[in-house]
Amino acid sequence: MADDLDDLADGDDADSVRPIRALMRGLDTLQELNRHNGATVTDIAKAVKLPRTTAYRVLETLCVAGYALRDPSDDRYRLTLKVRALSDGYDDEAWVHDIAKPMITKLGKEVVWPLAVSTLHGTTMLVRETTDKDSPLALERYSAGVRVPVLGSSSGRVHLAFCSEEQRSTLLDVLARSERPEDKIARDKILVSRIISDVRKNGWALFDNPSMAELNLAVPVFAKGRVLAGLVMRFIRSAMTPDQAVEKYVPFLKRTADEIGKAFEAYPQHQ
Repeated sequence: MADDLDDLADGDDADSVRPIRALMRGLDTLQELNRHNGATVTDIAKAVKLPRTTAYRVLETLCVAGYALRDPSDDRYRLTLKVRALSDGYDDEAWVHDIAKPMITKLGKEVVWPLAVSTLHGTTMLVRETTDKDSPLALERYSAGVRVPVLGSSSGRVHLAFCSEEQRSTLLDVLARSERPEDKIARDKILVSRIISDVRKNGWALFDNPSMAELNLAVPVFAKGRVLAGLVMRFIRSAMTPDQAVEKYVPFLKRTADEIGKAFEAYPQHQ
């Protein structure tokens, strides 16, 4: 009750320049949900430094507003596609919904493993669409809006390998200066050069984090002479070896990546 009174006081004082606490809590919670593949009430309470009951109210408010949902399978809250309305950057990417989504949905029925389309967004790769909810083989359910590291993901590695030399140089310089642990690898120029060389030679990238049960495999999506996105498939390490995954599924991924690229070039908004 005291929190509610404080929030009202903040809003009613016309001369105050203090931020509205309830709004700040909501925005902080949105940021936390965006950083993780779902979060529990306890996770949010700890990250945003709120009492658990307050964190629950904030999360449920976001659900009522349509920006989040609670997954009954694991009691985690995840962002919904409605968050895209908060960013003008999404307006230029209607092609993801119109072109990529139906194509990866179709491919998902063939390969069964979860698929995603990711594009560079700032200094991370942003997952634009996934088939996780339709894949019975997804150990984790990722949703659109999740960010992954550039060098710590197969989609980021194919982007680095096939983007322009100027963009690659700039991006690696920024990542090397980053304080985020996942970007530390960018400081090892010899290793990064070898990664990029291998991806360019193979035409695909595989990322294996030993601490995770899933590996991710990606191929680039090209359009108009540039890399547009990464088409990603995740698979369970106990189900097959990386070599088996590459041999069996890269042809499927490349076929769909080519189809997405050609459809993008014919898309009216980009002609």
